[in-house]
Amino acid sequence: MKSVWKFLASIKLAIVLFILITLASILGTLIPQGSSAAEYAARYGGSSGLFVSLQLTRLYQSFWYLALLLLFALNTVVCTVSRFGPKWRRAFGPSVEANSQTLMTMKVKSRFRLALPVAAAKDRIAGLLRSRHYLLTEYGRENGVALLARKRRFGVFGSDIVHLGLLVILAGGFTSGLGGHRVDVPLLEGQTADVPHAAFRVRLDKFETEYYPRGEVKAWKSTVTVLENGAPVLTRIVEVNRPLSYRGFSFYQMSYGWDWDNPRLELEVRKRADSAFSKTVALKVGERAPVDDADVSHVVVRQFVPDFVIGEGNKVQSRSQEPNNPAAMVEAWKGEERVFSGWIFAKYPDFGQGHAAGQSTLAFVLKNYAAAPYSVLEAAKDPGVNFIWLGCLLVTAGFFLAFYWPPREIRVVLEEVQGKIEVTAGGQAAKSREAFQSEFDQIFDSARRPA
Repeated sequence: MKSVWKFLASIKLAIVLFILITLASILGTLIPQGSSAAEYAARYGGSSGLFVSLQLTRLYQSFWYLALLLLFALNTVVCTVSRFGPKWRRAFGPSVEANSQTLMTMKVKSRFRLALPVAAAKDRIAGLLRSRHYLLTEYGRENGVALLARKRRFGVFGSDIVHLGLLVILAGGFTSGLGGHRVDVPLLEGQTADVPHAAFRVRLDKFETEYYPRGEVKAWKSTVTVLENGAPVLTRIVEVNRPLSYRGFSFYQMSYGWDWDNPRLELEVRKRADSAFSKTVALKVGERAPVDDADVSHVVVRQFVPDFVIGEGNKVQSRSQEPNNPAAMVEAWKGEERVFSGWIFAKYPDFGQGHAAGQSTLAFVLKNYAAAPYSVLEAAKDPGVNFIWLGCLLVTAGFFLAFYWPPREIRVVLEEVQGKIEVTAGGQAAKSREAFQSEFDQIFDSARRPA
């Protein structure tokens, strides 16, 4: 049992655990957490399976990461408990009475005589010590009196408060790891969606993109309304770094885009042999738009991509969600006969490829394209965040006590020698020894002066 306790109290163990937790946290930052298997496969290829099996894709909920945190917590508790008792006795326990010979061996010391009675000499020195906010304990002696003066006693517990703060942070990490979750909520303008694990819904009232004069994106803004039982209870504008918080959930602006699966399109139908012929039709993907002409009865858009590119296997795909190269796959029909089939490009209206044999007598221009914007909000629930903030405050308070509130102690022995009172004093401070030396000298220089 002693060997286990000694192992858990080891500083070396604490250092090793701290390094391992830090390295693991770096991995969790570099590897996106909680994405789909397809996303990992696209990003890491064959290594994605290894990442999943090692739980690196949900690292903060993995058993081995939580085990490291638990072991670090045990190490911190054992270290704190094993050192707390001696610290408490040092700060508040009864002190072993010192004699004048012992005090003169200390680095900070003083010895002088006063032509005063013992009681008067004691009162003078006690008053000077109290004026410096020292708390006094008096001990009687055969031929005099001894004083023990202490202040800033809680400074000795600075490291223990730091340890307590770390434990609270670890508790927050456990709580977040086991009970926290994040999920993306894509919303079209006017659309309402459920929030997983929440008793309310959210609605996207408006999404807008602000630009700088040169065209760069300045900000994305989502006007979001929270609804409970179908009634709106809160409306806020969500921006990057300005989340909406409600009932333990935080909603972050994560992404945006357009619903290019259901765009609104305008096509101009022309005839190569008749320059005066022009008809504009409005339609969506998959809809049949009538033209009512002898050469063409209706047109259909089979597919639309905002950024046309030929991918693997000669398949048409979109390179991005930005409308950099909009293209539509158009079919024209004359009754039951298809008279045109090909891709038309908004930015290259003269470029197209007909499906039927020979050149088609028809030409099409993609005049306009528009899609409803959507916003992707990340709904995050982090039940341990308050613990983490509390732990950070405790760690800060502990460091303040440890570095800026070090305990100070002064011992004074007053003895009657040859009709006078001999004062022997010694002191010690954990830190700021030069400042303590200056304070010590000021106290006993004042004590030497005649009243």
